Amino acid sequence: MREHDLYERYESSYDDADTMRRKGKRTKRTDDAEPTRRGRMTEEEKLRIARLREDQLSAEDTPEDGDRWSTWGDAEQGPKPHPSWLVTELAAVDRELGIVKTGKEADVFLLERAMGEKACLLAAKRYRSNDHRMFHRDAGYLEGRRMKKSRETRAIANRTAFGRNLIAEQWAVAEFAALTRLWQLGAPVPYPVQRSGTELLLEFIGDDEGTAAPRLAQARPDEDELLDLWRQLVATLTTLADAGLAHGDLSAYNLMVHEGRLVLIDLPQVVDLVANPRGAEFLDRDVRNISGWFASRGLPPEIADPSALVTTLLDVAGMS
Repeated sequence: MREHDLYERYESSYDDADTMRRKGKRTKRTDDAEPTRRGRMTEEEKLRIARLREDQLSAEDTPEDGDRWSTWGDAEQGPKPHPSWLVTELAAVDRELGIVKTGKEADVFLLERAMGEKACLLAAKRYRSNDHRMFHRDAGYLEGRRMKKSRETRAIANRTAFGRNLIAEQWAVAEFAALTRLWQLGAPVPYPVQRSGTELLLEFIGDDEGTAAPRLAQARPDEDELLDLWRQLVATLTTLADAGLAHGDLSAYNLMVHEGRLVLIDLPQVVDLVANPRGAEFLDRDVRNISGWFASRGLPPEIADPSALVTTLLDVAGMS
């Protein structure tokens, strides 16, 4: 039922009385007659009708075989051409299959989007509510990212509730933009399907049964596999440096290994090497963290030399 219909039903019984009053005529009232309504609808009644409308719309808009209709049409969409596996029909249904990972700033859920016989698995990354957000490291990462309005800048600096919401939005926007850019450059990142508010839908990295690929930290590669993964890592970091970027929080937990392929994930804090005055510092930390993991797994130190790699990447970024 439309809100207009609800209001119309509520007021219809009073139309004649209102008309008579406008004409200066009085209506007769018997002893057992209901009191004549005076004035306009109260705020309480308006709120009741609004809630009734929301309940009706919620019940009507929930698909029988899923949790919600596809949000594809209302979201910021990923780069074209869209992958052939992606379900883009507006009449598709989203169904949640469980949680994949919890984190300090966001949780990741497994989502199936289906339309008829066609279906795909997606990772739904949702930044937490204001009460649970822990963006404790954001100050350094946000350097070089300029806000359009001074009010927003002050809110972020003062960490007001409004400011923390803006920070969450910035993380989502930054991650989606970075994934889009890196995907277009051919970097091994999940395809960024869409962004709606602080929810990102990404390509699910795992098998068709919904089992996520392991993190690099969980992998136990042999000598040849370790060397191959290192070479993939160097190529990935070179692609980022060539685009003027650093991951900003790189570790063996922000890399996945899927069918022998290294995949870079978790990019909300991506750093602009030039605009951020601490860009070179973040790059150096990234390289030393991940080089240390490879060295601990047996990669010869002359290969996993962090100083040499940092120098090479800074040269690629034009900062040597």
